[in-house]
Parts: sequence; C-alpha cells; structure tokens
Amino acid sequence: MKLTKKSHACVRLEKDGRTLVLDPGGFTEQDAVLGADALLVTHEHPDHFDEGRLRAALDANPAAEIWTLRSVAEQLSAAFPGRVHTVGHGDAFSAAGFDVQVYGELHAVIHPDIPRVTNVGFLVDGAVFHPGDALTVPDRPVDTLLLPVMAPWNKISEVIDYVREVKPRRAYDIHDALLTDLARPIYDRQIGALGGTDHDRLAPGASTEL
Repeated sequence: MKLTKKSHACVRLEKDGRTLVLDPGGFTEQDAVLGADALLVTHEHPDHFDEGRLRAALDANPAAEIWTLRSVAEQLSAAFPGRVHTVGHGDAFSAAGFDVQVYGELHAVIHPDIPRVTNVGFLVDGAVFHPGDALTVPDRPVDTLLLPVMAPWNKISEVIDYVREVKPRRAYDIHDALLTDLARPIYDRQIGALGGTDHDRLAPGASTEL
C-alpha cells in the first residue's frame, strides 16, 4: 500500500490500482481528491471536510463513494443518492477494495465553552489509523498511526502519550498546517525521543510504501 501525504490532515492510500482519500479539507491541495475511488471524512470541520472538493470528486468519478458520519453525510446524500454512506463507532465496511473499521464518537475538547461535534477515526486494512480530531485508541494493534501533531485542542505531552498508548510500529505526522518550519525540529525531536516508536513526517506530496 502506498501512502501519500497531502497538506494538513489529508492522506491518499493506493493499492491494486484503487485510491482511497481521507479528510480532503480546506487546507488541502485541490488535486487531493483527483482520481479517488473512495473518500473517508472524519468530521465536519472545514480543515477536514470541504464540500466543494468532495462534490468534484463524485462528479469526476461516477463510481466514487463517500463514507462519513451523519453531520457530513446529510450535506451530500441528496445530491448523490446511494453513494454517501453514514457510519459510526463499531462499523466495518469495504471501500474500493480497502477494509475499514470505525472508531470513536466525539471530537477532542477545544474549550469547555465550545460544544463538541462528532468525530470518527478510520482503521484501514487493519494497519493505518487516521483518528481525525481525537486521540482515539483502537482496540487492536496499529502498524501505522497518522498522528495529529498540532491543533487548538492538543499539546505535545498529549501527543507523545497518545503514541505511547497506541504503540504503533511507526507514526507519520498529520494535522500539521499550523506548525511552522521553525517548530518542526522541536516536535520531531521530542516525539521521536519520547514516543517510543519510529516517528517521521512527509512533506506534502511525498509518498512512502507501507
């Protein structure tokens, strides 16, 4: 399986000629959804969910489908009947040849005065876990953790403890558009030294084989 990092929280997974795209939001390149056979969206916040990009992907490929939670599905399902699927914690499904399990229910706390929206994470092929905007721990081993490193709702000690709890074989940074280049070496060093796993980051557009 090939993983390609796009800006912020979006990644592309490719296998057997099929492409799965997760969280193509407003901070992500316009071409992030190009050629997508299946799309997964963790929650409704605009840095993860861009309605225009998703509509463009579904228009470009009449066979493409979306799996997401209700708050996002309700904005798209009428225009694309039968192609937008609502999922929640505990669900499992197949999307473009990828096996997906769903974990989690709520977005992490940003501030007690801000209501929490729903959020799900996706475990793809039992190997790659994208938690969205939450520090959800799946109930099974994770080979590759997509690690949200910088957000209004987290701090680096929580990120490090999350890596320790999940215990993946490796972790790649996501949710990093707010992290400046000056700060990246600090995060690299501390997560790498304290997380207890192989930690790396990919520049937008860079790929790796899993």
